[in-house]
Amino acid sequence: MDRIGIGIIGARFAADLHAHALSRLRGSTCEILAVCSRTKESAEIFAKKFNIPHVYTDHRALLDRKDIQLVTLPVVTSLHHVLAIDAADAGKHLVVEKPLTGCFVDADAMSRQAMFAEAMQNADAVVEACRRNRVTVGYAENFVYAPPVAKLRRLMDASGGTLLDLRAEESHSGSHAAYSRRWSTAGGGSMLRMGSHPIGAVIHLKHYEGLKKSGKPIRVKSVLADVAQLSKHPAVQAAPHKYLVTAWEDVEDWSAAILTFEDGAKATVFSTDVSLGGVKNLVTAYLDNAVVQVNINPNTSLQVYAPDGKIWGDEYLTEKVETKGGWQFPSPDEDWMRGYPQEMEDFVDAVRERREPLSGLLLAHETVEVIYAGYVSAQEGRRVELVR
Repeated sequence: MDRIGIGIIGARFAADLHAHALSRLRGSTCEILAVCSRTKESAEIFAKKFNIPHVYTDHRALLDRKDIQLVTLPVVTSLHHVLAIDAADAGKHLVVEKPLTGCFVDADAMSRQAMFAEAMQNADAVVEACRRNRVTVGYAENFVYAPPVAKLRRLMDASGGTLLDLRAEESHSGSHAAYSRRWSTAGGGSMLRMGSHPIGAVIHLKHYEGLKKSGKPIRVKSVLADVAQLSKHPAVQAAPHKYLVTAWEDVEDWSAAILTFEDGAKATVFSTDVSLGGVKNLVTAYLDNAVVQVNINPNTSLQVYAPDGKIWGDEYLTEKVETKGGWQFPSPDEDWMRGYPQEMEDFVDAVRERREPLSGLLLAHETVEVIYAGYVSAQEGRRVELVR
């Protein structure tokens, strides 16, 4: 397969990331042929911005196109598994955003154990549909493709060391997306929405280590976790100016999880919406013979200072900073540093070459499993053993 026709279902923030990343490949290995959005206006604005020839408001009409072989699904989390199954049943290869799926009900509608079962039922349905239709799935976990993490894999290979202790985090001062504030549309709070990144990263690294050393991924054996709504603290609520997002309804804004792997190695992951100073995307790997520290965000390749944030005008610095004043750490190419172009290149090539991508269904499925086990652990106050 020489040139891949691509359709994008979605036309908002994540769709922009997909289109920008794919723009580096357009004309050589792929072409974006169509975009679908709930409203024709949104689809047309997006199509004009990225020079896409066809627009749809019905995703099934896009899936009916014979010249589209790959679809990307930058949509709200509650639609991931639904659209992934539709795409697979239409015979399309697909790119699904993180997390793969979840359980989308009010937080008090059922126990976390019941939520775990429903989330895994959704995840299993995606896996079954993709395998039944023999389609390739790219799981858009950009941490896997971030250049510092790619370098970490090469350093692991060079050292021959064993990953004993992984520590990872994604945190910032809170999402402003309305859907993120309630369980019924987001499927969870900070542990699912943000934690899927660092949790996915540490799972990936142990998978990679196992495959390199024995031909079998090293998987998560148990999870111990806790969650909280720290923005509901009385001092935060009473503050005259709120720097943190405080509009959370029934989802957590703080989470911590300890993962134990089959070989006894440990990973500690934090995911919070109560961290000022911009996005923190961090991974530290303690091997038996080396230490590797990964700072995807912030990184110090460029440092700038202004006594007043207005000095920088409308120029973008970095995601989620509360002010442009003081010292800042803008990335010269933030999308590249976070791995977006690299993941799309791998997904397109995986379809062309009929192979599995670096980030695929196993990682997507296990990430959901670990996070919902974490929710069970937090509610029941115990370590949750994963049974496969």
